[in-house]
Amino acid sequence: MELKTQDSPVIEKTKELCQTLLEQPSFQSIRQRIDAFSSDEAARSQYNRLCDMQEMLQTKDQQGMPLNDEEVETYEKERDELFANPVARGFIDAQQELHKLQETVNQYISKTFKLGRLPTEDDFESGACGPNCGCSG
Repeated sequence: MELKTQDSPVIEKTKELCQTLLEQPSFQSIRQRIDAFSSDEAARSQYNRLCDMQEMLQTKDQQGMPLNDEEVETYEKERDELFANPVARGFIDAQQELHKLQETVNQYISKTFKLGRLPTEDDFESGACGPNCGCSG
């Protein structure tokens, strides 16, 4: 199947899917929350600090180094403060929603390739909750 040209039916339908996604109110809400976070220096800094701290703790743990109580308490305090920030919390929720949306689209495409036909809801029930549950299947 040739997909290199912009005029192929698959590319055209993919563009239609993308446009449909962009027009969804839920997607617009996701973008607004991501944009609000992107323009909030304090929230971004807070988020980056927590990510750096999490990475440091994971590295220590993977290397078999003990984590002291102060490090864990500091991390938990930073995490709680981040989740209390509505802009940062909105960004985290938006990321999760976007990931779930991507997973749902990917599950449909994967099932289509696997089955050689358009999947039905029943096709997602064996070994998974369904295309919208977020689990893999």
